[in-house]
Formats: sequence, structure tokens, C-alpha cells
Amino acid sequence: MRYSVYKPVKVVMLGAGGTGSYVAMHLYRLMHCLDRNVRIIIADGDSVEAKNLVRQHFAISDLGLNKAKVLAERYAAAFKMKAEYIPDFIEDKERLLELVKPAFLPGEKNTIVPFKELVILLGCVDNNKSRRLCNDVFYECKDLIYIDSGNGEHNGQVVCGVRRNGRTLSKPVGFVYPDVLEDTDKFPTELSCAEASISAPQTIAANMTAATMVVNLLHNILVLGDNKVKTVSFSTKTLNVQPVAETRRKRKAA
Repeated sequence: MRYSVYKPVKVVMLGAGGTGSYVAMHLYRLMHCLDRNVRIIIADGDSVEAKNLVRQHFAISDLGLNKAKVLAERYAAAFKMKAEYIPDFIEDKERLLELVKPAFLPGEKNTIVPFKELVILLGCVDNNKSRRLCNDVFYECKDLIYIDSGNGEHNGQVVCGVRRNGRTLSKPVGFVYPDVLEDTDKFPTELSCAEASISAPQTIAANMTAATMVVNLLHNILVLGDNKVKTVSFSTKTLNVQPVAETRRKRKAA
């Protein structure tokens, strides 16, 4: 699927934890190197805890600070970009729709004619209720790229959904893995203290691998202007990474 390499780009990343913290450091470098207007907005209402240091990309000096703020300020400063972050969990459809709304801005340097922003929503969340929200917003947008990552202890997947001119050209995670749309969990702010303290087992290797897959897709879209991969699954135990054919997933989901 072809993408313009001239349009301004806005990336909205929900989640700055296990996967998002590793995506961020490469995302800012990648966006800095693009010869066009770029924006990165990171949203997460969580703060860095000691337990996060085991598998998330934070340091001891970050303890107690908001995750989105830490990542945005650290990497924006490193690449002389504007730090934009939301220290909240995005759990409202209208708020997310406003975040992914494209603007008209100059594209490539010295270009007079404004371009409509290419908006990319990165779902680096750890709950399916947030994925359902992203899925709903995806189908309400005329144009949107929605890349969702999810992983367990050793396995994971990344799915790239694409809406263009009101048509779905590539199905989002809710179609490829319909179980994420089941009403079985809660938003982060709905969890009790006891529930919040329990998290699904993950490893640093799985988080880093998921982030690498996300960055690879972003590189294909933003630098190469051509992305043929819609879904990828991986296992850090077997060191296996493979694209998943959408036709096969459709039959399984039917």
C-alpha cells in the first residue's frame, strides 16, 4: 500500500509502558529525520513504579513521574522537537476522535500548498477495552492508520489497519483478533487498587520485539512510502517473526 512521503505526520500513541516506552525512543529519531512537519503526542495516565524497571524503558530517576511526560520530554529534547503529552488515560471516544483529527499543514520543506496530515494511531495499551475504543474510532474516521501491538510473556502480534477516503483498506486488530472486542475487562481508571496490581506476565524481550515490529511498520509507511505487511506475529522463545496472511485470518474469524 502506497503512502505519501510529503504529507505532514501526526502520531498519537496511547500507552507509554511495556511496548510504548521502547517505541518512543525510536519514534522520535525516525520522525526527526523526516523532511516534513511532524508531531508526536503520547498519552498515559500511569506513573513509573519500581516494578516497571524490570521490563520497561525507564530509569530509577523516573520513579514517581508520569510515563508520558518522561518519554515526551526526554526524547523531544534529545531531537530538538516539541514535547507533547497527555498525562491521562484516553477512555472517551470524543476525546480520541479529536486527537486523531487531521489538520492541513505545509508538507515537505518549502512547499506552499498545504497537505492534510497523515495521522497514525499507535495502540500500545495493555487492555482490550482501550482496544475496543480505538477500533470504534478507527471506523468513524475517514482517514486513519491504526497500528496496534499486543503481547504476553513470550508471544505477541502487531496489526496495521488502514482507512482511506472512508474505506477500510486494511482491517484493524478487532477484525483480525475478534476476541479483543469481547467485554471482559476494564479501562485502567476503572480498576481497583488490587486489580491494578495484577498484570499479565510479560518479558522485556517480548516488549522490545513488539516495539521493533511497530517501528518497522512506521519506517515502511513514513520513509519507504510503501507497506505490504498488515499483520505480524512473533515468539521470543523460538525467535520466530512472521507476517500473517489476512485471508487466513478472515477464514478463522468467520
